[in-house]
Amino acid sequence: MIEADGLTKIYPNPDGSEKAAANGVSFRVEIGEVYGLLGPNGAGKTTTLRMLSGLLRPTAGRVLIDGRDVTHEPEFIKRKIGYLTANTGLYSRLTPRELLEYFAVLYDMPRAAAARRIAELVEWLGMREFLNLRCGALSTGQKQRTSIARALLADPPILILDEPTLGLDVLSNRIILSFIRDQANSGKAILLSTHALDEIETMCRRMGLIHNGRLIAEGELEELRRQTGLTRLSEIFLHLVGADEPVLAN
Repeated sequence: MIEADGLTKIYPNPDGSEKAAANGVSFRVEIGEVYGLLGPNGAGKTTTLRMLSGLLRPTAGRVLIDGRDVTHEPEFIKRKIGYLTANTGLYSRLTPRELLEYFAVLYDMPRAAAARRIAELVEWLGMREFLNLRCGALSTGQKQRTSIARALLADPPILILDEPTLGLDVLSNRIILSFIRDQANSGKAILLSTHALDEIETMCRRMGLIHNGRLIAEGELEELRRQTGLTRLSEIFLHLVGADEPVLAN
């Protein structure tokens, strides 16, 4: 389980003032759940994800992974987390097979176990047709599937996924969303951050909305509908961030 408790990250401005990229963010992600985190650009989502994964130390607050503090046990916790970022590159000269074998060595996985795990991921993510092509020659969808395989290689119980379907075609999008749902059903706790509100609506029972560094709303979709009197998640989102003025025709 993931628990964010009052996460805050303060950065200094050039003029001597300070900016809170995240301010008192608290939520939890249960085992077997896909929790949606959404918000406009610059809202603090990426900062929050980096603190959750242990890549960024919070100014205040804490992150607990299965009850253990990320700040106090960073190396142990990082072995529990598979973190997919929106801009992580691949080694262009390696093939997906070579890339996964390389990371299996970094994870200190026994060779036979690594081979079995790679075979599973290749099958689940439909990677067979491009497994031996260089990563630099892959399509966007193929690169994204390779990145997801890398994040899941050590079979971590916690997944933090930042824009996993960004720029994908319909087929690749469906493969990845189906895979995420299967991973949750297998007992993983999954945090899904995406701009695709329809994905949040269909994949997530609970969700949180970050705006200006604060978690301004959280709960099940039905709760947010009752709170706002609106039906569609896109309308709820715009209303909560104060951007629901009608568009005027010319």
